[in-house]
Amino acid sequence: MKHILLLMASCLVLGCSTGYNGDEHFILDGVWTLRKMEHPEGHARTFAESEETYLRFYDGDSVIYQCLLTRAETGLILRPIGQHRVMLIDKRHGEYVYMEDDDPHPLTVKGDSAIIIQEQGVLYTWHKADDIANEWSEEIREIVAAELQKGQGERQSYMLSRKERQQANMIHGLVFSTIGIVVLLLLIIRIAFYYRKDKRRLLLQLQQIQEVQQERPQVVKQAIESVETAYFASDEYQALQRRIATGEILKDDDWNIIESQIKKVYPGFSSQLRNLYAMSELEYQVCLLIKLRVAPSDMAVVLARDASTISTVRSRLYKKVFSQKGGAREWDEFILSIGA
Repeated sequence: MKHILLLMASCLVLGCSTGYNGDEHFILDGVWTLRKMEHPEGHARTFAESEETYLRFYDGDSVIYQCLLTRAETGLILRPIGQHRVMLIDKRHGEYVYMEDDDPHPLTVKGDSAIIIQEQGVLYTWHKADDIANEWSEEIREIVAAELQKGQGERQSYMLSRKERQQANMIHGLVFSTIGIVVLLLLIIRIAFYYRKDKRRLLLQLQQIQEVQQERPQVVKQAIESVETAYFASDEYQALQRRIATGEILKDDDWNIIESQIKKVYPGFSSQLRNLYAMSELEYQVCLLIKLRVAPSDMAVVLARDASTISTVRSRLYKKVFSQKGGAREWDEFILSIGA
């Protein structure tokens, strides 16, 4: 109740108002240093950056930490003084009532980087010290808080060294860099493990395909050749070849028909192909056309691609599956050898 009455009395004496009249509200936050003192008698004192002065750290417009400050080439020297409760009351047009531990003072805002506080007739000009805030705000808060916990008595001075800070930042950087490198190495090892595992699976599948072809009885080979010959002489195949020869682009339904016809002649072709490599739709369609003995130039027409693209797709498939360089013709030979 005492605080409320004191605040009301201060507002009446100083003519303050908490209303808002279109002015941007000023936030008293961050680090400020005392730069000038003007006495009613007319004499003034200006503090150079190299001189000992006062530093105030306003935390959220409600708490102030105050220290003696000396700037040095190597950093800052601070001696904590105390902590106070503060409040700012807006009078509008850059004029405020500054309450420090229930003691009211007029405060005037001068631009974005200076304030003037009147205390017992003396005008104290404080300048905002963003350079100190950006570099040392956390350290200052921790130092003052630690000193205040000790209670009354002589306050200890602290040296905030730029060299130590740079070394600490360097150590932090090295730690994070090391963590990043370790994570990257683990990721590379994991990728390499899965690659080797997938490669072993692929080699095993290729070996199984080759063994099936080598161990196939002659009578089975003759039967397959007979089925192939019959299919390539069929009306269905001839009709498809005529459509391809006219340059007609094949649609989804056409590809479904082609796939079903190939399964009749080569029952294991599609499954063996899909298990080898996760192919795109274009790559799979190219393989189907290879199996149907369609010329690369005709493939380009029905797939609406350049002839160079068709050649690149085939050679790229060979490299991905066999992990070695090979041309389009080598891939065609492999496709023609599987699936029966």
